Amino acid sequence: MSQLFEPFRLRALTIPNRVWMPPMGQYSAGSEGPAVGVPTDWHLAHQGARAAGGAGLILTEGTGVSPTGRTTPYDLGIWTDAQLPGFQRITALVTSLGAVPGIQLSHSGSKGSTDRQWLGGKRLGPEQGGWRPAGPGELTLADIDRIVEEFAAAARRAAAAGYQVVELLAGHGYLIHQFLSPVTNHRTDAYGGSFESRTRFALRVVDAVRAVWPDDLPLFARVSATDWLTENPSDHREGWTVDDTVRLATLLADHGVDLLNVSSGGIVPDAKITVGPGYQVPFAARVKAETGVPVAAVGMITEPDQAAKILANSEADAILIGRELLRHPTWPLDAAKALGAEVRIPPQYRRAY
Repeated sequence: MSQLFEPFRLRALTIPNRVWMPPMGQYSAGSEGPAVGVPTDWHLAHQGARAAGGAGLILTEGTGVSPTGRTTPYDLGIWTDAQLPGFQRITALVTSLGAVPGIQLSHSGSKGSTDRQWLGGKRLGPEQGGWRPAGPGELTLADIDRIVEEFAAAARRAAAAGYQVVELLAGHGYLIHQFLSPVTNHRTDAYGGSFESRTRFALRVVDAVRAVWPDDLPLFARVSATDWLTENPSDHREGWTVDDTVRLATLLADHGVDLLNVSSGGIVPDAKITVGPGYQVPFAARVKAETGVPVAAVGMITEPDQAAKILANSEADAILIGRELLRHPTWPLDAAKALGAEVRIPPQYRRAY
């Protein structure tokens, strides 16, 4: 059998295969009154279809740990117990279809209070459903303490909702990444300057979440391996680098992170990114080779043979299929057929295989 369809064990959790759905913002949560941040039927249909289609792990999109931690007013949120029934519907459905439910916890930082991407992602003021401040500003030490606790409270709620994996969004230009990268972190206190200081906030969040997240369940972190600045000789800004990510990976593992979801970019809009099939796989491969920390590869992985080869070459431990799963919800079942792997097929779909 292809390694792609072998189970993967982390702590006491066994994920049935290594084809996973990454968090992908749907911007379809409730946005008014008691429905704010609550999953809708769209989320059930979106995640249920990919679970039925054979993905072993379904990661719910970046979910705000506070109202102002969302990117848009239409993001999911998990800052109050009243929101939990909507998430419990998701975890029950995903589990019933044989997949593992996971959730990404996020704080947008200065990227918050914007419109849906397909409407241009412009800044929104309070009269448009946004919030103040709608721009960058340095967090106070009290703000930092509060946000760390918000992450922990969100993780407690994720466990209560039935999730079996929590992933922390530490990349793509959101708050944790904004602390990590010297492009955005200009602080002069204990949270800025040196590598040790810039990673302090990330490690505090990890420690707080790991302290409340069940010890037998895995904790992931999604990281941007590079800001794509040092790769461009004409760009003289000092950014986060792959070397930094390798150092961070060891620290995260020491603090209880079990797997890194290795992506890239997102800190500045004008970075020159070299995009192509599997363009981020070398970053995951380097982290895995140099640290031994389990990694998932993501980014323009679209063909079954391509995904299988990445695992066979020990470049990653799992594959995250994003846009291809949006186009083809049954990609995992189709890949299993192409690779000659025996997998569980929902009886309702068997005549197609």
